Amino acid sequence: MISAVLITLNAEQHLDRVLKALGGCAEIVILDSGSTDNTRAIAERHGARFEVHPFDGYGPQKRRAVALARHDWVLSVDADEVLEANLTGLDLTNPARCFRIRRRNHVGSHEIRHGHWNPDWCVRLFNRTVHTFSEDAVHESVRPTGLVATLPGSLLHYGYADLGDIIRMKYHRMKAERYRAEGRRASGPLLAARAVAAFGRSYVLKSGWRDGPAGVCVALSAAVNATFGLALASEVRGPGSGVRGPANSNPGDAPGP
Repeated sequence: MISAVLITLNAEQHLDRVLKALGGCAEIVILDSGSTDNTRAIAERHGARFEVHPFDGYGPQKRRAVALARHDWVLSVDADEVLEANLTGLDLTNPARCFRIRRRNHVGSHEIRHGHWNPDWCVRLFNRTVHTFSEDAVHESVRPTGLVATLPGSLLHYGYADLGDIIRMKYHRMKAERYRAEGRRASGPLLAARAVAAFGRSYVLKSGWRDGPAGVCVALSAAVNATFGLALASEVRGPGSGVRGPANSNPGDAPGP
């Protein structure tokens, strides 16, 4: 049996479609962090178990949601992801195996088919006795230690209402806190080089130009993702905040979606 788990906060926009697609799971568990919209009502209409806990980072929150499940095999989806896959007939005899699925990212109703968002493979079905989410506050993931199989179908991701929604500074501020704790810094020239490389990879090497204006914006988001967290961690901070200047050190994580 499979438990579907989600974390939510004011997720009414897509939640009805998301939960309808999970009807083949033995249970649906939602861990909410204080929604004030119709999230709870939608969840209850679909028979989901609804729990509440203050948000403490994406990784820790998803780990807590996984722990709430009644079954060890867990399917994790986000509240803006619609599953298009058949889970019946899967071989779940080996708990060391986990399953990845192709995520298809959309801006509004337009699918982004090129650039650094493609291909976007995510491990989402796993046995919690062996695997779970990383502790990362942002860009959390399930890091497999064994065989990874591929689920047929895809995961439709409706994470961005329009092109202006692609760059979200809160994620980069969260990354900056992690970089500060790890002592990561970067000089101006290094940040510029990272930005150019990330944009070029997405727009040119990954054919982002084929998505038109959206491909430009997606490539720009790659450049921002490669630089802003490090730039914030490297800035000179005012009195009382711990003054630290930029340094040419570990360049941090590679650009991601």
